[in-house]
Amino acid sequence: MSHDLIISVSGLRGIVGETFTPEVAYRYAAAFAATLPAGPVLVTRDGRANGPPLVEPIIAGLAQEGSRRVFVAGIAATPTTGVLVRQHDCVGGIQISASHNPAPYNGMKLFSAEGRVVPATAGAAVLDLFQKSCPPDRPIHAECESPNAAATIAARRPAGLRAGRTAAIELEDTVSAHLALIERCVEVERIRRCRFRVLLDSNHGAGSLLGKPLLERLGCEVVAVGEMPDGHFQHEPEPTAENLASVVECVTARGAQVGFCQDPDADRLAIIDERGRYVGEEYTLALCVDHVLRHTPGPVVANCSTSRMTEDLALKYNVPFHRSAVGEANVVDEMLRCGAVLGGEGNGGVIDPRVVLVRDSFVGMALVLAAMAERAMTIGDLVDELPRYAIHKAKVTVDRNSIPAALDALEHHFAAASSDRLDGLRLDWHNPDESGRWLLVRASNTEPIVRIIAEAPTEATARHACDEAAGVIAAKVP
Repeated sequence: MSHDLIISVSGLRGIVGETFTPEVAYRYAAAFAATLPAGPVLVTRDGRANGPPLVEPIIAGLAQEGSRRVFVAGIAATPTTGVLVRQHDCVGGIQISASHNPAPYNGMKLFSAEGRVVPATAGAAVLDLFQKSCPPDRPIHAECESPNAAATIAARRPAGLRAGRTAAIELEDTVSAHLALIERCVEVERIRRCRFRVLLDSNHGAGSLLGKPLLERLGCEVVAVGEMPDGHFQHEPEPTAENLASVVECVTARGAQVGFCQDPDADRLAIIDERGRYVGEEYTLALCVDHVLRHTPGPVVANCSTSRMTEDLALKYNVPFHRSAVGEANVVDEMLRCGAVLGGEGNGGVIDPRVVLVRDSFVGMALVLAAMAERAMTIGDLVDELPRYAIHKAKVTVDRNSIPAALDALEHHFAAASSDRLDGLRLDWHNPDESGRWLLVRASNTEPIVRIIAEAPTEATARHACDEAAGVIAAKVP
């Protein structure tokens, strides 16, 4: 477990009380506020047990001791946060969340007025202000090029936290608007007639607050696991096969027709079928794309580390497929550019622009149930219809300065593949003997490593591609 503060253009994460402290939260919120125009800002949290002490310093940083209204929505999922930002005409929002990181972590995710995770340019401005602020024992004045940036960022936790707190307005109904938007995307009555028995594993994160009411509205008999959003995770937060072993057993024991598993902030969805088979996260987007394209043909977007199942489906339905760099903000940027009807990432993140430009486990559940109802098929049969590939992942230690040479060596070694430098190096094989095979090598943002991802028709081929890539890097890079 890394103990460093993990910082990206859309937010930060760290271990609470070590790298991520109330002082850090205040400074980062103040930096964000300095880049925003006048107007209210929303604050939510994902249910982690270490979240409540971070709320007040974040409000203080945003409110600048009472000069800005702050809406506080308590515990809310990431996509719900995006909906609330728009519903209440906020100029931005902050969710206190560490996504799928282990329990000791927490963090802050930034939202724009459009209800999406902030794009790279806006996030970079916040990051620049935050990094220019001084250690917590001294105040600092920081400036930004924005007209609204004549703000002082106090780099210590301010004595006047209460002044900021008085600007906070508590929101009561935080799920109705999100629920209504999802309902418009599916035939509710058709799903209700099926009376599906569904297991929902929210793992004591934010997902049950909307997940259970949504499933009940769709006529499902809900078996709720980890319903209380108190952050006391029953298993490790990331919804992988290994972490969900106990949930797989519960699906079959309770006779559920499908199991839906969320991460703590409920922007990712993994699926377990009626036979207790871990379908996983990669299939979530493909299942939703298949259903949506049957009704609304149009461009679809996936990032460059997502299974080619989505690309295959776009070809099947004769619609444009667009690939983005890794990262939710990059997917959304490309979706807006091409007018996509759906987008997402292979980590179980489905982005439906009819609802919100955020990865959304709830719309994912609704679309999957709609597909089951419409086609009178089990989730297992729907999955078995999809193209089947195997993904293997590895990582190799590489000094950051040597990464360009490593990518050059790989491109030369795999000369038979087409190459793309959109995000690291992606190699695709198009000849009939290797159809469906691709390899992606990307530098980590936080560690001196490169991550290697390969997909192929078989696990053995995907593993071999990763091993071969790692061998090339070891041989060519000192």
